[in-house]
Amino acid sequence: MKKITIAFSLVVLLAAQSCTKKDGISQDTSFLNSATTANNNKVFDISNDNSGNVKITPTGEGAVSYTVTFGHGTGTSASATVTPGNFASHAYPEGNYTVTIAAKAMNGTVTTNTYPLVVTYRAPENLVVTPTVAGRELKIKASALYAANYTVFWGDVANEVGTPLASNAEVAHTYAAAGPQNVKVVANSGGAAKTEKTTAVTIMDNFGLPITFESASVDYFFGTFGGGQLFAKVANPNKSGLNTSDNVGMFTRGFEGWSGTYSPLNTAIDMANGKKIRVLAYNPNPALIGKALNVELESGTIANGIAVLKTAFTTSGAWEELVFDFGTVAAVPATAKFNQLVLRFNDSVDGAGAVIYVDNFRQTN
Repeated sequence: MKKITIAFSLVVLLAAQSCTKKDGISQDTSFLNSATTANNNKVFDISNDNSGNVKITPTGEGAVSYTVTFGHGTGTSASATVTPGNFASHAYPEGNYTVTIAAKAMNGTVTTNTYPLVVTYRAPENLVVTPTVAGRELKIKASALYAANYTVFWGDVANEVGTPLASNAEVAHTYAAAGPQNVKVVANSGGAAKTEKTTAVTIMDNFGLPITFESASVDYFFGTFGGGQLFAKVANPNKSGLNTSDNVGMFTRGFEGWSGTYSPLNTAIDMANGKKIRVLAYNPNPALIGKALNVELESGTIANGIAVLKTAFTTSGAWEELVFDFGTVAAVPATAKFNQLVLRFNDSVDGAGAVIYVDNFRQTN
């Protein structure tokens, strides 16, 4: 009977223990009272592309979260909360900063440390300056690696402070006179570092009427369209009669009847200055007598933007004056302006190779 009593007591004791404690799991949470973080530090990953972006990765032991205060910015942009193994990112201007990292332990205990951060922008690299001269106007574009923006110094401005130039943009300046100029472009990093380049350019006089082919400071541009169409500034093939100038324009007719030349003008043709365009012309081939030269004014302030007149050669072997009276074109008022001159010759037929010479385009009443 005693053996049975003892065995029953042992079973009750074991059952009681199994109801109050699970195998291998301690219910003692007193260690939380002393929980803390240790070996707190940080990793700064600073970009080198002048964006100012810095990745801040807190490190340490025992933290359940970190609050990173950047030392720059206001409101919600001044700090971020991250979990262990993650990072916070912030864009800084160039300068010196103090970053604060607060490491929070399981029991809410916070350990705060501060770290100095230095953000230095690199000088822009591979600065390329692209100048475009159009008469006395100069346009500047610039590009460089790691440049935030640019400053342009035109070289003819007293006490010049520079003209701001944004990336992928263009700025323009008009000079008082033709001649050589040294234009300086400074590529700004966004910080103290800068890179600069000086480019020599030659400013030209404006291209417009009268057109004489004699000035070294004018770019007499006659672009061509149509297969085989050519235009060149050449020596006068017949310095006599109406034209004894040294230089003239040689027009070589292209394959197609519509072929010709085009000349964007820096100074517009203003009909208020006279509606007649006079041209000295020379035809070396008797077979071309009766064939017409077109003078076409384009990009104008009239309804369709174009006015066209044709005048035929009356002779060969001598210079003659061809007159194009736009006063006879009803659509061209006295206030009309045109900024492109187009020439075509014998446009009624196809066939390349015909040569004529032109000079001294001028405007009269």
